[in-house]
Amino acid sequence: MASVNPIQVEKFLKGVDYPASKQDLVKHAQQQGADQQVLESLKQLPDRNYDGPAGVSKAIGAMDRK
Repeated sequence: MASVNPIQVEKFLKGVDYPASKQDLVKHAQQQGADQQVLESLKQLPDRNYDGPAGVSKAIGAMDRK
């Protein structure tokens, strides 16, 4: 899977109320018009609650290293 820029992801997650579940993040990004690459990256995240944008970016970075 091609890596996605965490800053690009954060742009589509602006306004999310944290903590947020993976499903909340995907839903919010869809509502913000995120592209398919961003949505697929969010759908690949571990199924847990995220405390903020830094946690989401860290999880995306960990996926890219796999």
